[in-house]
Amino acid sequence: MAVWNPWHGCRKISPGCLNCYVYRRDAEFGKDASVIAKTASFDLPVRRNRKGEYKLQPGGEPVYTCMTSDFFLKEADAWRPAAWEMIRQRPDLEFVIITKRILRFLECIPEDWGEGYEHVTVICTCEDQKRAEERLPAFLEAPIRHKKIIHEPMLGPVNISRWLKSGRIEQVICGGESGDEVRICDYSWVLDTWRQCVEADVSFHFKQTGARFKKGGRLYHVQRKDQMEQAARAEIDYVSTRRRDFT
Repeated sequence: MAVWNPWHGCRKISPGCLNCYVYRRDAEFGKDASVIAKTASFDLPVRRNRKGEYKLQPGGEPVYTCMTSDFFLKEADAWRPAAWEMIRQRPDLEFVIITKRILRFLECIPEDWGEGYEHVTVICTCEDQKRAEERLPAFLEAPIRHKKIIHEPMLGPVNISRWLKSGRIEQVICGGESGDEVRICDYSWVLDTWRQCVEADVSFHFKQTGARFKKGGRLYHVQRKDQMEQAARAEIDYVSTRRRDFT
């Protein structure tokens, strides 16, 4: 997986942030993850090697952007225009942005955004029903060409069927929470979202079980290294075959 972190550090804004892996990892090194700063990798998309070739080559995996922060964080407003410019310069790469701050989206886009850059996918996080109700109406209306939803960490059952019917969502992803003191992910919640996706013919991906995974009334403690594999073994991923206009 290609990762580009133009800035590091974030501010917790919702229940999904409680056991944030960035805070947890930074604490191990005595760092305060609430301090937001540009990183040494800020210009990674346009960085070249000695041969003059881009270090991030096209044709590979998507570039997951701002994975140790939030791309639409207010504290990063001064740096974002330059980040957008680098994204604009690299239409040969696919950029993926996961955000809990979709409500700030319209005030954070570049002037030439239009209906969205074709090579940018935005994934809206909705860890519970309340966050879905708050974020998805704005997300559905936002000018974004490629939209996905992620329930991670999934903290309860989430009914998003009415938004899936819009035909604007390409995929829904579910995942449990990792770490030492984590909340339970119930398989019944994951299956309910899977059902909603199949009924709406929207692609679905079960990403990981999380460390505490409940299935059939039994609670399992799953090691970090096994969480993605155990999710894959469920064999519930669904790929939509229906063609849509996402503009």
